[in-house]
Amino acid sequence: MSEIFFDELELPKPEINLGISSSSHGAMTGEMLKELERIMQDQRPDMVVVYGDTNSTLAGALAASKLHIPIAHIEAGLRSFNRRMPEEINRVLTDHCSDILFTPTDSGSANLVKEGLAPNMIRQCGDVMFDSAIYYGELADRRGLNLEPYGVDNKGYVLATIHRQENTDDVAKLKNILLALNEVARDIPVVFPIHPRTVNAIKAAKLSHLLGNIITIEPTGFLEMIVLERGAVVVTTDSGGVQKEAFFHSVPCVTVREETEWSELVAAGWNTLAPPDSSDTIHQAILSAMGTTGIKCTPYGDGTASSTIASEIKSWLN
Repeated sequence: MSEIFFDELELPKPEINLGISSSSHGAMTGEMLKELERIMQDQRPDMVVVYGDTNSTLAGALAASKLHIPIAHIEAGLRSFNRRMPEEINRVLTDHCSDILFTPTDSGSANLVKEGLAPNMIRQCGDVMFDSAIYYGELADRRGLNLEPYGVDNKGYVLATIHRQENTDDVAKLKNILLALNEVARDIPVVFPIHPRTVNAIKAAKLSHLLGNIITIEPTGFLEMIVLERGAVVVTTDSGGVQKEAFFHSVPCVTVREETEWSELVAAGWNTLAPPDSSDTIHQAILSAMGTTGIKCTPYGDGTASSTIASEIKSWLN
């Protein structure tokens, strides 16, 4: 899927691609750690910058810390307080390996202080995803992208994305989500770009019949996703990034998880948590979110996070 993003977003291809494909968390992290250590020993960077909470984030931080290379963590301080999530383990360990912690929100900064990290390590800069939403939203407009290929009307459909392992690998949860989306689709179209992991999980669980009322499409590029998010009446997701993107486009969101690292959006009324232990709970949450808005707020900065981070890194290295 990464090829879609490099091409569509006009990003330069990476000079080094580790070529490590999906496997277990331990195997993937171990393979990346081994390869990244070799690369860092060869190239001796002045700093390693890691982003987010993926296995590659943790592998990069561990490799750099053992080689005594300074680390900057972008999107530091996020906590779901659910240690069953592999992303939560990655976040915590990466923060405690890092030298500079770029937090996107007030709560992120507060979490780090509570964990005993020095305040002078923390730089609250806003969220680079907000910068990205602004920039690529304008690019999507310039390219004339619209909803016509999907056969739906503006504010006339629900957009759904499901890919998180805790949902796809749990047959009961996956079934509840699909039952809810299928029921919603009786009243309003549901557009569902299906992640490869989700496709495999649905087939393995023999739940394909629950897609009958849903408009399923191939995974989209980032620009197409912006168009779909902006046009939806509600976004339903288990993705951390999509929760924020819905807010950036002033669209209410229903998150099919028990908790979220973006708690400020729940507090502001833009996001509703609907744990996937009941299809009725999810169904009613989606219906209730239609036509709603949260309070006006700017928890993710003013769209200049990227330039702030670049300036801070330059200053730190000097």
